Amino acid sequence: MARFRSHGKLLLTGEYLVLHGATALAVPCKLGQTLDFQPSAGQTVRWNSLDENGQSWFEVHFDIRTLKLFETNEVEIWEKLSQILQKAKNLNPEFLSVGGSVTTQLEFDRSWGLGSSSTLISNIALWAQINPYELLNQTFGGSGYDVACAQANTPILYTRNHFQPKIKSVPFNPSFKESLFFVYLNQKKNSQEAIASFEPNLIRSSTITEMNKLTQSFLECNEQENFNRLLNSHEALLGAVLNQKPVQEKLFEDFSGAIKSLGAWGGDFILASGNHESPAYFKRKGYPIVIPFEKMII
Repeated sequence: MARFRSHGKLLLTGEYLVLHGATALAVPCKLGQTLDFQPSAGQTVRWNSLDENGQSWFEVHFDIRTLKLFETNEVEIWEKLSQILQKAKNLNPEFLSVGGSVTTQLEFDRSWGLGSSSTLISNIALWAQINPYELLNQTFGGSGYDVACAQANTPILYTRNHFQPKIKSVPFNPSFKESLFFVYLNQKKNSQEAIASFEPNLIRSSTITEMNKLTQSFLECNEQENFNRLLNSHEALLGAVLNQKPVQEKLFEDFSGAIKSLGAWGGDFILASGNHESPAYFKRKGYPIVIPFEKMII
C-alpha cells in the first residue's frame, strides 16, 4: 500500500495580493488529509472518501483507462475528481496504470476551509509523481500557497512564480502565541468565487510593496501591541483594495484586541489577538470553534 499525507493551510498575510506577486506568510496546519492506494488486479478503482470522524461521504467506482463511471453517490464531486485524475494522467501517462482501491481521510471538518482541495491536489500529485502547481493550475487555480503548505514543515514565505514558486522556510513563533486564536466564522467561503470577484486592476505596485513590508514586519514583531497594530494595518490596506469593511468592524467592534481575516474575506477562519478571556468572548457571540495558535499550526 502507498500512503500520502498533506497538511492543511492558513494564509496569515497577503490574501488576494499573493495572486499578483506579493510575498505572503503562510502556515501549514497540524491537521491534513491522507490518501492510501492499495493496488490490485483489474482495471478499476474503488474510491472512498472519509471525513474527520471516519464516516464515508463520497464513493465512486470507475475504469482507470477511460475514467468511465460505473457508480457513485455524488455525481458532481465525481465530475471534479475525474477532471483532476484526467489532468494528472495527461501530465504522467503512466499514472493509474493499475487498478485498486483508494481511501482518503480528512483530519479536519470539510467546511473549515483548511484545504480539503489543496491537500487532495498535493496527495494526487505525489501519487502521480507530477508537479502539484501544474495540476492545481489546470484544475482549481489559485496562487499555490496552499499546495506549498501541504508539504511544508514550517511557516513559509511564498511568492508566486508560475510552476516553480519561491518558497522560504521562516520562523514564526511569537512570544505572545498563547494570546492568539483561530476562530471559525460558521461559514465556508468559496475561494474560487472570491478570486473571480476580485478586481486585479485596483492593485498598484505600491500596494504590493506595502504588503511585502507588512509581511516582513509580522515576522520581526516581538510585542503583541505592535502585532495588533500590524493586524489593523493589514486589514485597512486590503479593505481599501476590496472596498469592504474589515471583519472586526462588522462583527466584533467590542473586541478589546485585534482581528484579521484569513484567506477569502467573509468566511472560514479569522485570527484573533486577545487574551485568555478571548475564547469565552467568541463563544458568547455564537462562534464556538476557537482553536489556540499552538494547536492549529506546525
